[in-house]
Amino acid sequence: MIIEAEIISQPYSGEYSERIYDNESQWNSQSWTFIRFINDDYSEWCGQFRGFPRQVAVSKVRYIILILTSDYLYQLDRRTGNITDLEDQPQYQNLTVTPNGDFILSDYYDIEKVTESIKDKEPIKSPIQLDMIKFKIWDNYKLEFTCDEFSNWDRHLTMTYDSQTNKIEIKSV
Repeated sequence: MIIEAEIISQPYSGEYSERIYDNESQWNSQSWTFIRFINDDYSEWCGQFRGFPRQVAVSKVRYIILILTSDYLYQLDRRTGNITDLEDQPQYQNLTVTPNGDFILSDYYDIEKVTESIKDKEPIKSPIQLDMIKFKIWDNYKLEFTCDEFSNWDRHLTMTYDSQTNKIEIKSV
């Protein structure tokens, strides 16, 4: 079972056992993302995913790994490393996992929660319209992120998402 995953640069040939995750599409870019996986026996291997690297997150509670590239959002099973779902041409810019094992995704304007499958996303309501969302850090159950208020780009905000209450609040202006 996979316990850790991180984005790495292209490994040397033979450095890891490798597995290629590709999807035939005329819209594929020429870029690739390399992810180093660590199994529970501490063996290491590398996955090669189509698209420029963005982020990777592992949910130990849900037995799911999400890998976000410029071309795809991949969902893998932690137990096997097999793809269980795939979304092409994702607009997402941020990906993280909550302390309770849910995933949080955002594009520039909206934030969504994934629990069991990337096919079943739940939008998270915000007190203002968001623009240019950037995830920062987790403080216990709260994710801090920055953004601008949509159509009021001079208003730069620090916000928090509380994963226990599923609410977004303005922290500071």
